[in-house]
Amino acid sequence: MTTTTTYIAFLRAINVGGRTVRMERLRALFAELGLTGVRSYIQSGNVFFTTDGPAGRPERAALTGRIEAHLEQALGYPVPVMLRTVDEVADLLAAEPFRGVEVTPDVRLLVAFLSEPLPAELARPHRSPKGDVEVLGAGPGAAYVVIHLRDGKWVGKDLFGKAYRGSVTSRFLHTTEKILAAARKA
Repeated sequence: MTTTTTYIAFLRAINVGGRTVRMERLRALFAELGLTGVRSYIQSGNVFFTTDGPAGRPERAALTGRIEAHLEQALGYPVPVMLRTVDEVADLLAAEPFRGVEVTPDVRLLVAFLSEPLPAELARPHRSPKGDVEVLGAGPGAAYVVIHLRDGKWVGKDLFGKAYRGSVTSRFLHTTEKILAAARKA
């Protein structure tokens, strides 16, 4: 039996640091891989698509590798890809990982999508030495991070320090909610 899976590809290194990619081109690159129903949401590298077949770990790892290799070949630089199903993102948000956190003008809530689990030595909750990053917890493929701005700015930019060797791309909580809503649309 064939199943159809809708994925959200959270891309890192898209439209930052002078690496500009038009969304039309990005969608075309995904379509070149035979992925269907390709759509994008805002300019920060969020792509939705469907595939036929199982959504298990080996298949996802192979698909992630194919997408990353194709993007690097086409764009000339590596683009880490964190694939999540629509249901996985919905479950993440339904868990209300930021429940009880008071949002102020100096507090930002981030969902950090991870290529690898956080290392065990990064105990949670965890606060950075500068106090600007607070990791509340982590689930499969994501960590829940509170950013404490200093004079209206995020001074550290490093979420997990040198202990984490994987790739990370983050989205604000409200942006993640909007991405999920857009991905659910037919």
